[in-house]
Amino acid sequence: MSTEQQNFTDRTLVVSGASRGIGLAIALSAARRGANVVILAKTAQTHPRLPGTVHTAVADIEAAGGKAAAVVGDVREEADVARAVETALERFGRIDYCVNNASAIATDPTEKLSAKKFDLMQQVNLRGTFLLTRACLPSLRRAPNPHVLTIAPPLNASPRWLGAHPSYTLSKYGMTLLTLGWAAEYADAGIAANCLWPQTYIATSAVANLPDGTNLLESSRSPQIMGDAATEILSREAKFNTGNTYIDATTLLESGRTDLSEYGGGANPIPDMFLD
Repeated sequence: MSTEQQNFTDRTLVVSGASRGIGLAIALSAARRGANVVILAKTAQTHPRLPGTVHTAVADIEAAGGKAAAVVGDVREEADVARAVETALERFGRIDYCVNNASAIATDPTEKLSAKKFDLMQQVNLRGTFLLTRACLPSLRRAPNPHVLTIAPPLNASPRWLGAHPSYTLSKYGMTLLTLGWAAEYADAGIAANCLWPQTYIATSAVANLPDGTNLLESSRSPQIMGDAATEILSREAKFNTGNTYIDATTLLESGRTDLSEYGGGANPIPDMFLD
C-alpha cells in the first residue's frame, strides 16, 4: 500500500449517490485515510426499504476519521450538482477526486420496460455522470493528483450482455465510454479518468431487495472491497494511470493483497454482470 494511499489528508472527494452501499464504502475508505468527502444524494429522510441518509453517511464518515458535508440533491439537476461543487470549495477549498457512483437499474425485457424507467437510467447514469464530472473539472485541473473514477463496467460486446438488458447495458457502457473519452481528452491536463467494477455481487440494498435476496447476500462480497479498490486507484499517479477499466479484486491483488476472504461472499461468490 502506497504512502499516498495511507494519507488522504486534505484531499477532497465529491461522490454521487453515497448515502449507502458502494458510494458510502468508497467515502469511508478515503475517510479512514483522512479525506474530506462531499456527498450528493437524494435521501434526506429514512426510506422504508433502504438504510441510511446523507446525514447518517456524514456521521459515519466523520466517525471513520474524515470530514464530510452533505448536499441533498439530484445528480440529474445542474443546480444541485453545482451546489455540491460549491460546497466542496467553500468547506474544503479544493476538489481532488470526482467519483461517479450514482446509478439507476432496470433489467426488464425491452417489451416490458417502461419509457419512464428507460429515461431514468439514461438520465441518472449518463447525464448525471456527465454533469458531475463537468462541474468538477475546473477544480481538478488545479489538483496535484486529480482523478475521475466512475463505477462502470468494462466494455463487453458479448451477445450475452448485449441481449440480457439492452437499455441498462446502454446506460452503463455509456458511463464507461464517457470516462474513457475523458481519459483521452484530459491526458495533457494530467487528469486520470478510470472505471471500477466489482468482480462479484456486492452486498447492497439493491441485492437484498431482489427475489431470494437473503441467499444472494451470502454469496456477495462486502461493499468495502469496492471502497478499498477505489482508494488504491485514487492513490496512483494520475498521469500514468488513466483510461482503464479496473476490477476490484484484480486491483487489490495487483497492489499486493493476497487474501480477499475478509470481504465475505464465501468460496464461490456470484460473478457480477458484464464479466465473462
